Amino acid sequence: MCCKHAPYSTEIAARRAYSSAMSAKSKPTPKTQPQTDWKRVVELVQCSRAMDAIEEQHLVPAKKIFYQFSARGHDMAQVLLGLHLTHPKDAICGYYRSRPILLSLGVALEDALGSAMGRAGGYSDGRDIGVVFNYPNANGASALPMCGGVGAQYTPTAGYAQAIEYHKNVLGDRAYDGAISVVLGGDASVATNGFWAALTMATTLKLPMLFYVEDNGYGISTPGWLQTPGCNIAANLASFQGLKVLDGDGADPEEAAYLIREAVSHTRAGRGPVLLHLAVPRLQGHSFQDTQAYKSKATVEAEWARDPLPKLKAHVVPSLLSAADWEALEAAAKERVERAARIADQRPVSEPTQVTRFVFSEDGVLQDEGGLWNTGYAAPRASTEPKPEGARINMITAIRRTLDHELAVNPRMVVFGEDVGPKGGVHGVTLGLQEKYGDGRVFDTSLSEEGIIGRAVGMAIAGLMPVPEIQFRKYADPACEQINDCGTMRWRTANRFAAPMVVRMPVGFFKCGDPWHSQTNEVQFVHAPGWRVACPSNAEDAVGLLRTALRGNDPVMFLEHRNMLDAASARRPYPGDDFALPFGVAKRVREGGDISVIAWGAMVERCEAAAEKAGISADIIDLRTLAPWDSEAVLASVRRTHRCFIVHEDIGTAGFGAEIAAVVADQAFLDLDAPVVRLTMPDIPSPHHPDLMEWALPSVERIAAKMQDLVRF
Repeated sequence: MCCKHAPYSTEIAARRAYSSAMSAKSKPTPKTQPQTDWKRVVELVQCSRAMDAIEEQHLVPAKKIFYQFSARGHDMAQVLLGLHLTHPKDAICGYYRSRPILLSLGVALEDALGSAMGRAGGYSDGRDIGVVFNYPNANGASALPMCGGVGAQYTPTAGYAQAIEYHKNVLGDRAYDGAISVVLGGDASVATNGFWAALTMATTLKLPMLFYVEDNGYGISTPGWLQTPGCNIAANLASFQGLKVLDGDGADPEEAAYLIREAVSHTRAGRGPVLLHLAVPRLQGHSFQDTQAYKSKATVEAEWARDPLPKLKAHVVPSLLSAADWEALEAAAKERVERAARIADQRPVSEPTQVTRFVFSEDGVLQDEGGLWNTGYAAPRASTEPKPEGARINMITAIRRTLDHELAVNPRMVVFGEDVGPKGGVHGVTLGLQEKYGDGRVFDTSLSEEGIIGRAVGMAIAGLMPVPEIQFRKYADPACEQINDCGTMRWRTANRFAAPMVVRMPVGFFKCGDPWHSQTNEVQFVHAPGWRVACPSNAEDAVGLLRTALRGNDPVMFLEHRNMLDAASARRPYPGDDFALPFGVAKRVREGGDISVIAWGAMVERCEAAAEKAGISADIIDLRTLAPWDSEAVLASVRRTHRCFIVHEDIGTAGFGAEIAAVVADQAFLDLDAPVVRLTMPDIPSPHHPDLMEWALPSVERIAAKMQDLVRF
């Protein structure tokens, strides 16, 4: 019934009729329904209202809060939901209008208000806006770190739900029995890729996940008919396989309480995912600055007529509380909030010099939640000295053998991605691993890179070591939001949460090129704070760096160059099951005194061949990792040879070679006898035909010629 011509009240009536039809056969009588602590509901809703009021009337005008989002209208149903999340392994992930559910989980009022003010402590130590929350909760359900992007909360929540099943079914941890994963989103968010990726995961895998969609009819100013056909995602998904759908009025206390109980009990009983769609009014603008001029007077009046607060009062007074009790709870909530605001206002701004901390993990300061190290995991003994075993093997075999060993010694490690199971990956790296470890630990995923990385985030927060594969570098683009959010998690939560993982990703050219399978663009990941980036050029280094990454406490982008996977020059004997290399330590692969050559990945091989061809005494440095990168080794080499030549496969403009050149110019300028020179791809995608590709790539001949020119300078 909902369309762009239908009045808001007609839409609500249609939803309620749909809800009644869906639940009429199974709805129990009030006597058989579990009891709701309505007094607690009133207390929390009144606190939420008082917080909105003090922010709008005092803190925003005083410029003590810069971003403010009212939860009026959404508050009652959120509180009802939050009071059901009592399992210590439950988790939720919300969005910018989800503060009421945080209050129901036990977040201190002064922390919530202090976070809104950007003060020290709270959710982020002032690093993130106050409505972007997180809550590591040792006494109950945790609130996973939410993100600023709409819809970004869905796939990590699905990953956490899958981790619940992994803990129960693979690790045999009965502490997770009955735990659920809950995601909150507005009606506009159901148009995002993340929503559909998470829905696919939850339904195909029968995950204990509750999708809680609170529909206020608008995405900022965009009406629902432009977001969802028919304005009702529940009606559209009524026949979706493997999904229980509930729909109703989130402003009606009895109906909302019943539907929330139904949704939670269904999910907690292990009967699969639930989508609960509740219509709620948004009683203020999208944010404090939003005047809602796009709404008619009649629409605004219809929304206020649906305010759940008076409906809540009518539900509990006088049947459960007296009018005096109600007024006393309202006054107490106002007093508590005013006191909390004073406490929050007395908190200082965090020390600015500390804002650079926690981009990466720090020794002796473990995050509150997330990662292997929080589970008591102790890595086996490691050595930086290789112990060569047997014949030389290619990088494919070396990586597979490393994954195999780490799967064997770490039951919390999982390997997944598109086609990594029976097929063994499109490059054959995971061949045989599913057969050996089972499809609970090595498994295929649906075709959604956002879903792959997002699920890895949730798994990592739940204490697993996820090893997702992205088939080709270009395919990572749809996952960039999740990649960036994962990298910043530790920093933006001030070390409360982290999501260590290892993303395996083939990059670069092979027998031919093309714009879709042959991209490198490693600089994009280096420019994403919080990610460590490895780019080995041979089998031995691949083993050492991968093992360090798999046992570490930070997210790692592990780039496997396609041309080196089976290259003869990249073959090395297997260096042993305890071989691990530190990040940020370059390797001198050829000693010389005429020129310093800096490279990584497939270009290392070409630089060695070029030095041989040119007859030049070249000091060739293989960086091996780009984040962090070994600037000390580069500078030491340049100060010996007085010349610096950088070769990389990525395009020249803003490529990583520019960073190296800038550091050399800044810190070793007086040591140089010639300009710093780069040789890169031109600023074009990788051409497809081998002749065109080789023309674009730094070739052995061109590298050798540049070396000679620079030595003669």
